Amino acid sequence: MLFEFTRRRGARSPVTDAPTFRVRSLNEAAKSGHRKADLSHLIDRSYDYHSQRELRWHLAERLGLAPAALTLRETA
Repeated sequence: MLFEFTRRRGARSPVTDAPTFRVRSLNEAAKSGHRKADLSHLIDRSYDYHSQRELRWHLAERLGLAPAALTLRETA
């Protein structure tokens, strides 16, 4: 499954001092003849993610899928 997300800036992590990001919107990518499905409600948009990998794991857990079954693409 392909998901598209738009990021917004987060804070620096107090643990790793690395930059983080928050998700502004999360959509299931449009399929032929279908519109994008907004899935932003499935995740905590106030959470500071450290990487796309972490976001993918959280989304996979929420959907009950293996992380390898999901693909993320960042959009502007």
